[in-house]
Amino acid sequence: MTTLAPLSSRVALDAFFLEARCKLLDLAALLDRIDRGGSAEVRNDPRLGRIRQALELLHEDSPDRAERIQRLFSLEYDPHWERPQPRTLPNV
Repeated sequence: MTTLAPLSSRVALDAFFLEARCKLLDLAALLDRIDRGGSAEVRNDPRLGRIRQALELLHEDSPDRAERIQRLFSLEYDPHWERPQPRTLPNV
């Protein structure tokens, strides 16, 4: 069994900086679109609240940020959930 060594900080930053920059710009553009919509009804939307919480988690100096953000957007396991049904497309 081969165990891979983690990338050095410099190699990780060099390899993924542009991808991270792109994702941050996408998120900023989404938040700008929401703000330009001018609707106060989304200010208390739990989805937007979770995005804000995730941004706060990104500020923390913690090795488990990805896991914590994944949990933030995940639902607790419920053994009684119904299996999702495939979506049907409308006839066009």
